[in-house]
Amino acid sequence: MQLRCEYVENPVGIDITTPRLSWQIASSERGQTQSAYRVTVASTAENLADNIGDLWDSGKVASDQTLFVEYAGQPLESRQQCFWTVQVWAPDESTPTTGKPASWSMGLLDDSDWSAQYISFRDDFPIHKDVKELHLPAARQYRREFSATKQVKRATIYATALGIYELHLNGTRVGDALFAPGWTDYRQRAYYNTYDVTNLVQSGDNAIGAWVADGWYSGYVGFGLLTGMGTEKTGRATYGKTPALMSQLEIEYTDGTRQVIATDETWKVTGDGPIQEADLLMGESYDARKELDGWATAGFDDSRWQSAILAIDNGSQSATFFQRRNPTKPGGGVKNLGAQRDLGFKRPKLEAFPGVPVRVTEEIPAKHVTEREPGTFVFDLKQNFAGTIRLKVKGETGQRIQIRYGEMLHPDGRLMTENLRKARATDFYTCNGDPDGEIYVPRFTFHGFQFVEVANFPGQPSLDTVTGLVLHSDTPLTSEFECSDPMVNQLFKNVVWTQRSNFLDLPTDCPQRDERMGWTGDAQAYVATAAYNADIGAFYTKWLRELMESQRPSGAFPGYAPFPFQHGWDFGTAWADAGVICPWTIWQFYGDTRVIDDCWQPMTRFMRWRKRTSVGDLGITHGNAWGDWLAQGAETPLDYIDTIYYAISARMMSEMADATGRQSEAQAYRTQFEKTKAAFQAKYLNDDGSINVNTQTAHALALFADLVPQDQRASTGQHLATMLGENGNHMATGFLGTRPLLPVLSASGQHDLATFLLQSREFPSWGYEIANGATTIWERWDSYTKEDAFGRHNAAMNSFSHYAFGAVCEWMFATLAGIQSDGPGFKKIIIRPTPPSPGSNAMHEPIHWVRASYQSIRGTIRSDWKLADGRFHLSVSVPANTTATVYLPTSDTGSITESGNPLKGHRHVSVLRSDANVAVLVVASGSYEFSATSGIAPASVALKTSQPKDNSINPNGIDLSDATKLASWDFTKPSDLAKWAERKSVEIRQRGGKAFLLATGEDSQMAARLGTPASGKLVIELRAMPARGATSQFFWAQPGRGFNGQQQSKRTLRESDQLNAYLFLIPGEQRVGKIRFDPFATYDRYADVGEMLIESISVYQLAQ
Repeated sequence: MQLRCEYVENPVGIDITTPRLSWQIASSERGQTQSAYRVTVASTAENLADNIGDLWDSGKVASDQTLFVEYAGQPLESRQQCFWTVQVWAPDESTPTTGKPASWSMGLLDDSDWSAQYISFRDDFPIHKDVKELHLPAARQYRREFSATKQVKRATIYATALGIYELHLNGTRVGDALFAPGWTDYRQRAYYNTYDVTNLVQSGDNAIGAWVADGWYSGYVGFGLLTGMGTEKTGRATYGKTPALMSQLEIEYTDGTRQVIATDETWKVTGDGPIQEADLLMGESYDARKELDGWATAGFDDSRWQSAILAIDNGSQSATFFQRRNPTKPGGGVKNLGAQRDLGFKRPKLEAFPGVPVRVTEEIPAKHVTEREPGTFVFDLKQNFAGTIRLKVKGETGQRIQIRYGEMLHPDGRLMTENLRKARATDFYTCNGDPDGEIYVPRFTFHGFQFVEVANFPGQPSLDTVTGLVLHSDTPLTSEFECSDPMVNQLFKNVVWTQRSNFLDLPTDCPQRDERMGWTGDAQAYVATAAYNADIGAFYTKWLRELMESQRPSGAFPGYAPFPFQHGWDFGTAWADAGVICPWTIWQFYGDTRVIDDCWQPMTRFMRWRKRTSVGDLGITHGNAWGDWLAQGAETPLDYIDTIYYAISARMMSEMADATGRQSEAQAYRTQFEKTKAAFQAKYLNDDGSINVNTQTAHALALFADLVPQDQRASTGQHLATMLGENGNHMATGFLGTRPLLPVLSASGQHDLATFLLQSREFPSWGYEIANGATTIWERWDSYTKEDAFGRHNAAMNSFSHYAFGAVCEWMFATLAGIQSDGPGFKKIIIRPTPPSPGSNAMHEPIHWVRASYQSIRGTIRSDWKLADGRFHLSVSVPANTTATVYLPTSDTGSITESGNPLKGHRHVSVLRSDANVAVLVVASGSYEFSATSGIAPASVALKTSQPKDNSINPNGIDLSDATKLASWDFTKPSDLAKWAERKSVEIRQRGGKAFLLATGEDSQMAARLGTPASGKLVIELRAMPARGATSQFFWAQPGRGFNGQQQSKRTLRESDQLNAYLFLIPGEQRVGKIRFDPFATYDRYADVGEMLIESISVYQLAQ
């Protein structure tokens, strides 16, 4: 049996006083169940061995519960060690099975338990204000010596930092976690870590030491420097100016006495060690000549070190903290507002670290090396990942080596770093001249990369000069997937690699550029896939604390958590709903109801905000207008998306309320869901089942949110399939629409089409990325192409490790492999594999076998199926103490065999029912081999792609025949061009009587005022022949107001060989005095982006 406490095996230093205990029964026998259990918790290993539960003995409990059994014994105190095991009885068995002994220990539960104080160095440096020059302070080293004169029974260190730290004891590193104690809002709360160092304390003289670097506390964070936000617009010192350390070593001797070595002014500190620069985004600079050998051992000469000071003694540090805020009402535009903030020390609330440590989990050898120029070499590791490297070098004293990182190369072999934006992502190593060679591994930074450029390298390197070190939160991987399509197998690997790269203390958007933030929209779209691929219970337990803590005063959850600064509005539709969706998903996968209780009050405040901002039980246009981010073609209106997510959150809240005994609230949320469903149908649903918002995302989300009546779902699915067909059987969905697209197609009778989309190699698709060399999931389907390199998109928004589109993996497990939970926690399991019809794909052989497994919290679930010789073969594994409902695609129940034998009389399998072409079986735990005559008929039509209809021209079907033209600008006339003089990064060229737009930099835009403000139902017409894949958008502003993200319409205009009239609808009835046209979202100075032929821009008023 696997025994776990609060998701973790043998955790140390927890602060939950009623921890929950879980166990996983492993048995190869069929039909194994648990009828009773007994939990024994003892204060010593000896008591446990003697079966004495002096802390708690549950007694024999008649129950099949194996998850989250709450400790109910003696009150647990600080430092308490708890040794436990469980005995499990099977029905009709008198002798239990006993698990191997496990343990947990308590941390420091009260502030009074801490005698240690936060210490720091005397920081007399002024607050950095120069946005043109990086400020990268050295990492500090702290040390203190002590003597241990008695026999040690137990030694424990409790440590934390405002910043990130690494502990050493007697020259040995303590633990293997990186970037401890993790990212929180340090103004409110920080985590501490607990380490058992009993084996490291030696008799006599000892020394304890610590490295401390800026980390998230005072280093560069997110896109602050890029956008002029944060402290003095520098994007650094977000939470405080000066890092600080707090450590408490407690030694318990065998005679019962205790000794405490705590941080105070007796410690020494220096900044003159080898790490002269250390920053998570910018990189590290290490001078090996400054190494202080033996600095964390007794007897080291620290006479030149300074005495540490109490962190509070650095005093207050006032600075102006800038945030880009939108007005409370539309029409005012974004403003970068500054306010005074004290960056001096403030002691945060301390809690035990509840998450999963960041560790080195794998090493990747370099596969190829190229000399770009003398002394400069580029290493290709053939896999994009997050981490650092191990560098081997033999050089002269003082030789400074530069190490740069990139995800891709330009066609000429240059490292592609444009997408890093302000992140320097560069390490430096200065040799000490060791004739035996030197090894360097960065400590306090990480990068997202596949390629490593090493400059000023002495001599000729070998492949083992550079080794990649993969870093991420060490969430155990839980999934395996393989099928008959090699491309899909690579897709699965890409999804897992992207998850590993972005689960680094929190679920980030990307690991490479100056962002690396906990974006909530990405997280809510991907969380179910994440739960299939890894054990994320503890990981999300931590991040959900940051998310709940980041809730805005309005009740909305923000666009990212932690929330270091505001950028625009402090929330976004669908992003805000992560505060409900993520807890609900964790409950569904793990059966954990405490996560619901812990999040309930913030979720309730959020739903009150949703109700308060709703109009007629529908959503509205508000917040940051991210919407269906990176959709192709027509945009799905924000108020429509807001309605969808209002319904989703209400339904999930009702289910969570039911699960936790909140019956009146459950009913209220069910009522709200039904009201929103009715209002949605009245406004958006046509009689034929189509949605009057003509996008793939609109249809997919409506089905996903269960807003379409059951008797119309097939019709809605057919309309969605028709839209896909008109688009050449290509997706046009973005971050929000892609996750539900394949699931709703399969559920509404369009499974062949769903599988066809999965297997596609054409743009836009997962296979298109892979055909262009992807080893991870990209932010954009065509972030790089062999034909155009990086020329299709703005390099600044072009991540090659972005997991949102990897959400398809949820469908691969739940539908294609068929592994689902029938209720929270996989106590009851559904195994319903769904093969595509033979012959349904004219371009690639339809998937005809799948091998998949998922290590659930109760054990391994396996689904291996294949179609062969007219029969469907299915091998399944069902964990002990669970049951499964297994669906076989056959209409002939008599043909079903298990391990070659008919089902009649089977002890562990029974036929529940037989529907059209589906036999439903109830299966006990164990492994089984089923076979049956296949009921999957060959497809009548083989799907293929075709030239898509250009729905970027007039996606809303606007008729201008009776419209009134209110304003128009002819770009062939100089007098009209002069009215667009307000321009940025765009050039207008005239030749041959025609006008052409050309991007000259990032963020191209041009604006003009209307002679007379327009009002009513307005449409903007753009008559143009767009450049390749241009994403164009129009903004509009009321008279006297500025532009803002809520008043805009954007669309990817397909490349065309003819002039078209592109129509952009201004939703609602608004008064417009000025419009802005952003013709290009793409600029790459190395690429030929192309020109846009433009004839005119006009504003029309539609007839009432």
